[in-house]
This record gives sequence, structure tokens and C-alpha cells, in this order.
Amino acid sequence: MKQKSFLTSIWFVALAAGFCSFLWGSATPCIKVGYRMFSIASEDTATVVLFAGVRFFLAGILTVIVGSLTERRLLLPKSMATCKKIFVLSMFQTVIQYFFFYGGLTRASGVNSALTLSTNVFASLLISALIFRQEKLTGLKIAGCVIGFAGVALVNLFGSSGLDYHVSFRGEGFVFLSTVCYGFSGCFSKLFSKDESPVLLSGWQFVLGGAIMILAGLAFGGHFSGFNIASVLLIFYLAFISAAAYSLWGILLKYNDVSRVVVFGFLNPVFGVILSRLLLNEQGQNLLIVLLSLVLVSAGIVVVNKKSENNSSHCRTEE
Repeated sequence: MKQKSFLTSIWFVALAAGFCSFLWGSATPCIKVGYRMFSIASEDTATVVLFAGVRFFLAGILTVIVGSLTERRLLLPKSMATCKKIFVLSMFQTVIQYFFFYGGLTRASGVNSALTLSTNVFASLLISALIFRQEKLTGLKIAGCVIGFAGVALVNLFGSSGLDYHVSFRGEGFVFLSTVCYGFSGCFSKLFSKDESPVLLSGWQFVLGGAIMILAGLAFGGHFSGFNIASVLLIFYLAFISAAAYSLWGILLKYNDVSRVVVFGFLNPVFGVILSRLLLNEQGQNLLIVLLSLVLVSAGIVVVNKKSENNSSHCRTEE
């Protein structure tokens, strides 16, 4: 009971979800560095999918190994029911989501992609409330999401060429579909982790999803080279990002409302901008705008979690 109380405390949720957002924010500049190291053209979709598949497959192996050592038992799916859950989760969280993500990213502008991806918080909230009935849709949750989205819009619109109003279904439409898959994956993770270890689910869905992406990338002619100590370490760091962030995210979703956790996703692009500036020397953003954006995102998080804090004791007694 004490462990559950700790896992639902606002301080743990904030620190853990913030750490996940930092990791995901670091992924964007690190992937760009990886493309340079392995001479991968962003429009070479087959090779990009192969590269992502290697990353996710390694992430799954790391998750299973670390999870097995932590729980002092070998994390293996022991029933067909568990295997079905892993398959469903891998389709929505890895294979289908990243098929639409990478397919759309090559045809949409950077600003449009960032803003569209930020709608994953809205998608998660609506899917959780209206389809899975895992929580109630309230005015505070919607208001918090709107405030957070305003922060993301601010950091992406200023210091750039602005929105590209020429949108397409295979561009921004595909990116939006990836956010819908993200919303479903979070709800499935919360649903399945009632009876399964979220670490086991996260690890094996990455193994399966990564293997499928590797096969797909190879089948369509994907290939890359340029392996050395630095590039291999980078791949393992990218694998660590997925392994650590998704495993911890799954634990958070198991014990908390979806909206309470996913609202921290608004921090991802803010961290991405800051880390891109530091790691890639991208100077497009004004630091004052970034700080103002961070304030808006933080305000949105507070608004969404305000209601959760008021109802937390009530929710725990119902469970």
C-alpha cells in the first residue's frame, strides 16, 4: 500500500514523467547525430525504419535483462493471453505508430510535425475518457492540455519560418495518425498492466516490434554502415532512452490516470529544442521564448494534476 501511495504521489509522478520527457526530448538531436554518423538520408525511409528497428530491438533486450535482474526472475511471457497483449501493444506502440511517424515526417515541415505530435496528449485524454472509460473528461483537464499545447506552439512557431499551410494526408495526416496510435498504446498499457508486469510488456513489445521493423527495413532495401565505438554507443543510448522511458512510463500509467501522466509529454518538444541547441548548435530559438514556453507547459501540467490531487484519496479508496 505504501508503494502504491508513493507511485501515485505528485512528486514521484512529476520527477519520473519529467525524466521520461527529458529522455524523449534528447532522442531527436541524438537521432540526427546518428543519421550523420551512419550517413542515413532522412528521406531514405527503408533505412530509417531499419535504424529505428535496431534501436527498439536493443531496447527490448535491455529492458528484459534489467527487469529480470531487478525482479529476480526471468521476464518471459508465460501464456498465450500475455503474448496477445504484447502483440497488440507492439503494433500500436512501435510498429504502426512509427510507420505513420516516419512516413509523415519526410513530407511535413518541422514546425507542423512538432505541433501535430503535441496533439498526442489530447488524443490520449480523449481515447482514455471516451473509448476505454479509464477516467472522466473534465474542464480542468481540457484547459490544462490547451495551456500546455500553447507552450509547445510558442516554442515551435517563434524563431522558425512558421507554419506551412500546405498540409497533406501523407504528411501531417500520417503524423496525426501516429499520435492516435500513441494514445491507444498508453491506454492498452494501462489496461494490460493490471494483470501483467509493465516492464515485461514494454520489453517484449519492443523486441517484437523492433524485429518486425528490421525485417521491413531490410525487405525494402534499407542498409547502413559506419560502425565505430562512438556510433555504437549512440545506438545503445537511443536504446536506453526507449527502454528506460517506456518502462517507467508504463509503471506510471498503471498506478495513475492517463491524463495525469501524458500531460508531461508537452515537455518533450521543449527539452528537444533546448538539447538541440546544446548538442547540435541550433540557434533558431530565443531563450526567452523557450523559458516562456516552459512556464506555459508547467502551468498546464499543474492545472491537469490539480484535479487529480483533489480526487486522489477518493480514487484510491475505490480501488
